[in-house]
Amino acid sequence: MLGKCYRAIGLMSGTSMDGIDVAAVETDGERVVWTADALTVPYAPAVRKALAAAIRSPNGDYAALERDLTDQHVAAVRQYIETLPADRRHIDLVGFHGHTLVHRPEQRFTRQLGDGDRMAKALGVDTVFDFRSNDVAAGGEGAPFAPVYHRALARGIGQPAVFVNIGGVSNITYVDGEDMIAFDTGPGNALVDDWMLAHTGDPYDANGAVAARGKVNQAVLDKLLANPFFDRKPPKSLDRQDFSAAPAEGLSLEDGAATLTAFTAGAIARSAEQLPRAPAQWLITGGGRHNATLMDMLSQILGEVKPIEAIGADGDGLEAQAFAFMAVRTLLGLPISFPQTTGVPEPMVGGRLVHAA
Repeated sequence: MLGKCYRAIGLMSGTSMDGIDVAAVETDGERVVWTADALTVPYAPAVRKALAAAIRSPNGDYAALERDLTDQHVAAVRQYIETLPADRRHIDLVGFHGHTLVHRPEQRFTRQLGDGDRMAKALGVDTVFDFRSNDVAAGGEGAPFAPVYHRALARGIGQPAVFVNIGGVSNITYVDGEDMIAFDTGPGNALVDDWMLAHTGDPYDANGAVAARGKVNQAVLDKLLANPFFDRKPPKSLDRQDFSAAPAEGLSLEDGAATLTAFTAGAIARSAEQLPRAPAQWLITGGGRHNATLMDMLSQILGEVKPIEAIGADGDGLEAQAFAFMAVRTLLGLPISFPQTTGVPEPMVGGRLVHAA
């Protein structure tokens, strides 16, 4: 039975630093009754540059950057609301993830830039932010957080279903009925993006075209896949900086791109070793699903893989939708992280709710 529904906007700024994803959902915290197409608003170049510098050296004073980043998110929400149907423009809640500056769960510390108070006051809308701190303080990995939304999307589809989110870092969610298992699998697009930026000035390998012209260096790939992270039992999580493209140095542009792309695919494939049952389907979301070379590599290892659109979902907006969904769960006092997804001792409510007035 459907409970009272709330309309929420979710905001996600991922490890790729390409901009702000904005999306809306209507939900009772368990079922999703309506979604709107997502919008991506690029960061102003100065903010992106400052953000990249802050991530490389996260111990400075970033009050001004946090203010500017928050204001860009506020502007993105205002822009997005104008794209919604007139009868859907009233928003009950905003779920504001912010941008991860540093994530060190082993030290029980995580920090996302983003001022929820400033956003609530600017928009006049109650805002939930700082989603990860409660989980990390309780001994959880603080990631991944989308699994509870994946479970909502998995109602009525073939299971077990595995959702693979390929952003800067890749993570999976295994859903079988009410049961969930989730963990980071390894690098997503980050290493290939870094490789392309360093060697060509381009921010990414569009459609995997450069990797498609290269040859995988098996020795380098084996070295990358020998990282002890892959043998750790889930739940487990990563920071964007935990892996480096350095082992590929010395390879040609094309061979380096191919090898690092194969590393992303191989790391995702390794995740299957830690699942209780063979998945009925693999559903790919995040920017990585647009990389034809990566998708081909995954299909060679895993069998058929499908973009998330195959079940009618929006792969570009899914994470932003997830934080809208989780904001409603926070409002209702429902858990957003679980022992099987982040390793917390018990299901936990997360996020801080700030009232607009």
